[in-house]
Amino acid sequence: MKTVCLILKCPRIGQVKTRLANAIGAEQATLIYRALVERQCAEIPSQWEVSVYFTPANAEEEMRNWLEPQLTSGARFLPQIDGDLGQRLTMVVQTEFARERERIFLIGGDCPGLSQDYFLQADGALDSNDVVIGPAHDGGYVLLGLKRPVALSSSKGLEDLFTDIAWSSSAVLEQTLVAVRNQNLSVRLLHPLADIDDLASLNAQLELIENILRKRKSLRAG
Repeated sequence: MKTVCLILKCPRIGQVKTRLANAIGAEQATLIYRALVERQCAEIPSQWEVSVYFTPANAEEEMRNWLEPQLTSGARFLPQIDGDLGQRLTMVVQTEFARERERIFLIGGDCPGLSQDYFLQADGALDSNDVVIGPAHDGGYVLLGLKRPVALSSSKGLEDLFTDIAWSSSAVLEQTLVAVRNQNLSVRLLHPLADIDDLASLNAQLELIENILRKRKSLRAG
């Protein structure tokens, strides 16, 4: 079974896309966040499973009301644990592999370029690699895919992929690649995509974002 794990914040105004909100206002930044997440949901291959890992822990009803209409094939909703991003990603990986999922794909909610074809490329890369990464232009990554270890106990080493990483920095990808190689895992890099974190990244993808917002408005009006 293939599972996309969405690592998300509840889209409460003032609590998402805070760097972008400083430039364009919290309400508009939240609207863009919602539109990006909804678009990504629409691009997930229909036969794949989806697990939504959300924060804060009291937001399940809000998250279900928001995303269940977008994920028509169904989804699981689980709260993230407390801790830094590395600890939270480790929990997601352990949880999914404990469910005997064969392949998992970790994504966030801020990449307008993630497409069904990109997911399928990532899946194909795991045919001959242990790890696949979709790099971000800013030095992070927009997707990380893993195959389930042959023995579940060996998944403990996967924790190191998320340990001692300078999250939200331009060093994330390089540090992750070092961790992958230290575990003697094979890795494939896909072509890089942009994510939307601040005004500069928004302006660089403005036409695409405007198209996504127009489509969202049209769907809701219909």
